[in-house]
Amino acid sequence: MEQTKLGMEQVNAMGRSEFVAAFGALFEHSPWVAERASASRPFDNVAAMIAALESAVWRASEAEQLALLRAHPDLGTRVQMTEHSVQEQSGAGLNQLTPHEYEQFIALNKQYTTKFQFPFILAVKGHTKMTIREALARRMQGQHAAEMMTALQEVCKIGRIRLSAMVTQEEEETAMKAAQGAERTMYYGKGDVWVYRSYAKPLTEITLIPESGFTGRDNVLFGMNIKVSVSGESLFTSFSEGDNTKVVATDSMKNFILRKAGEYEGATAEGFLAFASRLFLEKYPHLTGIRMSADQVAFDVLPVPGVQGLEPGNLVYRYSQNEHPTAYVELAREGDAIVLTDHSGGISDLKLIKVKGSSFAGFVRDEYTTLPETTDRPLFIFLDISWTYENEEDAFFSERSRYVAAEQIRDIAHTVFHEQHSPSIQNLIYRIGGRALQRFPQLKEVRFESNNRTWETIMEQATVGEGKVFTEPRPPYGFQGFSMTKRDLEGL
Repeated sequence: MEQTKLGMEQVNAMGRSEFVAAFGALFEHSPWVAERASASRPFDNVAAMIAALESAVWRASEAEQLALLRAHPDLGTRVQMTEHSVQEQSGAGLNQLTPHEYEQFIALNKQYTTKFQFPFILAVKGHTKMTIREALARRMQGQHAAEMMTALQEVCKIGRIRLSAMVTQEEEETAMKAAQGAERTMYYGKGDVWVYRSYAKPLTEITLIPESGFTGRDNVLFGMNIKVSVSGESLFTSFSEGDNTKVVATDSMKNFILRKAGEYEGATAEGFLAFASRLFLEKYPHLTGIRMSADQVAFDVLPVPGVQGLEPGNLVYRYSQNEHPTAYVELAREGDAIVLTDHSGGISDLKLIKVKGSSFAGFVRDEYTTLPETTDRPLFIFLDISWTYENEEDAFFSERSRYVAAEQIRDIAHTVFHEQHSPSIQNLIYRIGGRALQRFPQLKEVRFESNNRTWETIMEQATVGEGKVFTEPRPPYGFQGFSMTKRDLEGL
């Protein structure tokens, strides 16, 4: 039975001990992470809560970090684990190992732990026992410092995944109404619908731009993690009376999406969401609205020996741990018609650092100001970008040659960050948005959510060489939200 999610108001209203009791298990047998993060409340949103938790991890001493890592169980072994770990490992099939597979995991875990002095840690959501074993063997080849950082990143990822099951996300708090114009919020749906389609239609018909070498995706592996929610006034009695005669089981939603992935003839995630959403409303006419969002699963092509040396292959791929494209569509029933009410493409979890060439000066200074002005600082940002089209069909039908790939927007962000001195993050995202709108006039709007994660300077000059020394920033972080349309191009 799914647990009731907490809202951010409830989280902020908790006492310190209540907060630790509720969230202490996010980080395996390490309630001190939640205890330290509690001091950063009130949180504006889930992202701020995640940032406080992760900052507690990164600002901990090395001994505390090692203890946190060592609190995790070996993957695939039969030891006593927390309820979270049991569920996660079961979801990846690690509770169904054959005797031979079990012995393999025992041996690999032992080799890894002997080398690094902490267990192999991986956020297993979306993985299979095969991909976990491959990751374990690959990471065994790493160096201690880099592997410890990777393990801590995985610990944070596990914490984020666990938190998402406990606390309501912002988009859920403002989610769809039961019907157009209704006052009541009423919806339900299915999350983590992992779809992997092989040999989908390649994405080739795109506009090339000078900032990017991206020419398309072969879509040999077309992966998405989809979230779907539906609404309709006919669902009210399921809430008020427990009458399920109009309820489409969320398991049926999952199966519907998976089957439609085999029927889809297009090349874009946006197109698939629109395709599946429309067919869903046609199948269930008592529902009046549907929303689908997708985090695309990126796969890196691995090089293999060829005529010209190492060349990209088309058979073996590696699960990417980097930023990923996103997609979103919303459809509603209006009379006898099904109409698109919202859509977007996007890229999430883009992390960029510029070692010099950024500044921050000239801001308001008063009795509350302690931040010094800087004329040349490193700048580290987390960036989510999304965009909508003037004509939504450009997002759904790549053969129109007007689809904007997330990789191209990513490369524009890289290029603008490199080219120009950045007097602020606000100005940086304005320039990135302007460049994207100039390159792609088919776009209607570009939106940004950015976080400032710039490192804290410890030494302005290293003892040896010309470098500086930095550490993770203090827990509070700055963030920016911004949107641009083509009207803004007049000022560029």
